[in-house]
Amino acid sequence: MIQMEQSPPPALLLDKVDVAYRTRGRDMRVLSKVSIRIEPGEAYGLVGESGCGKSTVALTVLHTLPGNGHVLGGKLEVAGRDLRRLDAPALRHMRAHDISMVYQDAGRALNPSMTVGRQLLEVFEVLGQGGQEAVERAHAMLARVQISGPARVMASYPHQLSGGMQQRVVIAMALAKDPSLLILDEPTTGLDATVEAEVLDLVADLRRDFNSSILFISHNLGAIASICDRVGVLYAGHLVEEGPAQQVFSDPRHPYTASLLRCLPKAGLTKRKSALETIPGFLPPPGAIIKGCCFAPRCSMARQRCHDESPPAYDLGGRQSACHYHDHVDFIAGKDLRPVVVSAPAAARQPALALDAVSKTYHVGGQPLHAVRDVSMTLQPGQTLGLVGESGSGKTTLARLLLGLVAPDAGGRIELDGEALAPTAAERPTEHVKAMQIVFQNPDSALNRAHTVRHLIGRALSRLAGLRGRRLREEMMRLVGAVRLTERHLALRPRQLSGGLKQRVAIARAFAGNPRIVVCDEPTSALDVSVQAAILNLLAELQDQRQVSYVFISHDLGVVRYLADRIAVLYLGRLMELGPAEAVFTGPHHPYTEALLSAVPSHTGRRNERIKLKGEIPSPLNPPSGCVFQTRCPRKVGEICETTEPPMQSEDDHGIRCHIPRAELGRLTPAHP
Repeated sequence: MIQMEQSPPPALLLDKVDVAYRTRGRDMRVLSKVSIRIEPGEAYGLVGESGCGKSTVALTVLHTLPGNGHVLGGKLEVAGRDLRRLDAPALRHMRAHDISMVYQDAGRALNPSMTVGRQLLEVFEVLGQGGQEAVERAHAMLARVQISGPARVMASYPHQLSGGMQQRVVIAMALAKDPSLLILDEPTTGLDATVEAEVLDLVADLRRDFNSSILFISHNLGAIASICDRVGVLYAGHLVEEGPAQQVFSDPRHPYTASLLRCLPKAGLTKRKSALETIPGFLPPPGAIIKGCCFAPRCSMARQRCHDESPPAYDLGGRQSACHYHDHVDFIAGKDLRPVVVSAPAAARQPALALDAVSKTYHVGGQPLHAVRDVSMTLQPGQTLGLVGESGSGKTTLARLLLGLVAPDAGGRIELDGEALAPTAAERPTEHVKAMQIVFQNPDSALNRAHTVRHLIGRALSRLAGLRGRRLREEMMRLVGAVRLTERHLALRPRQLSGGLKQRVAIARAFAGNPRIVVCDEPTSALDVSVQAAILNLLAELQDQRQVSYVFISHDLGVVRYLADRIAVLYLGRLMELGPAEAVFTGPHHPYTEALLSAVPSHTGRRNERIKLKGEIPSPLNPPSGCVFQTRCPRKVGEICETTEPPMQSEDDHGIRCHIPRAELGRLTPAHP
């Protein structure tokens, strides 16, 4: 009798899983009949807006829901074992051996008071290994995640490593136990384009080497498309679409998926051509009793049937969609785009902002550290300057110089509307301080959680604009309306707001004093694509109304291309390329810019061949001689790059600092949708 070989059980199986959080004596359902199956060696992506339940899925799989969270029903298995039937010791054993998780912020996942080596060795100790064997395995594991000099890294503390290096260490710790299931929760959020591409390549290589199954949670659709075989789309705790990643992203069969894709900045689309598409309305609150389709209140396709009858998961042959009208989902990108929203600024007699030979040198252990070196540029009223480059390139230092938070070196000059600014904010008159404001990356850190929105905006209006009484209330309502908030939001505190609403409050506060320049430091990097589109539209509209200029720092080149009029590319404190946005994107490019553009992932699956840079950005304490980029440059021409700093070649207002003749520099079109 021939015995049939049994196929291995799925790495993860969720079958009609319901999860709720108990609040004030009532179960607030956050996952409803969610079914996900991940086969051995398969990578599965999970996408959706914040609050849709993505992280709850991960916590459910790990069996680490908060104290008030519990699984109401359904089947939950990892490698064939029913998690709901395991006792506490069995669960601990499973987490120690079978499941690993890589969190969004590697800096928070690592203990700052312990060396990297001590933390990595703990993993092997849990597995019953110790001594020299554990050290050797730790070195080998760091080498597997492409970390050179493992001994040096193991002796370092987390703060001594770059963001990309920290993420590699966390991935090494997660894979050290050879898990059958690896959960990645937003592992590339906040990383530079080159580092993000390296982490994604690393995950793909390690998946192949270890044959691990992957649950990849992200709002970065390009990252999901580059890694995952299949993708599931969550909305309000419901799995509304599932199927092969390339199929889902190229031919969505649910209006919510199509809406997410249409929120992305498209190649060639800028603020001067059209607003970005957004998804109207808001997610239903957790525990809301929903009749009919959960997406119907926000869906442009919704008919009466959608409001009355909950759609089943229609089988579309290898994929599924929970939409009654899945055959009619219209994905004609751009058909509803609004006309031009931002007019070109009128010619000005003088720039709003001018930098002349601005440098900043710190002294560390008696050695000079050149954070910014000899930067000169101008920004016209109503224009946006996009500031791009890897971590450590000097972007944040340059922003701090503009705001007067640190003083530039002697000899440099910063002008606002033709008037020289004092080196520090403390020395600047009130008018100059009001004229330069900032919107931070993380509104949670920027807004005092103890105060209401009314207090936060009112205090800014009082201090920056000197308003009191009725005038303050009138200006507050005008400002609140300008950032698309309502009067009911004024009584709320930041913890009661979504990420997008908190960022709107931060923008309102920055505009309270009618600034001339606003520094936007990664203001959309942690936001979903739908919220990102709304914030970018808001910034563009405020710029058009007030002729304010932006210095926009971002690692998302698609966002920069949409919003920026000019782009400055920094590397190790040096300005490597500066020019009109379209010229910088279409080329010719500096080799560093070319590498940045090649690293941008696309949700369509189309991607330029990535130009890999050698090693990490050098320490500014010991910068390379000659061209500062020569140690990593894939197009290094010879000894001249090592001995002589290249001049800035400028043509048609487009400057490139490189020894390679302009006619021989590359042209690369980013593989955007």
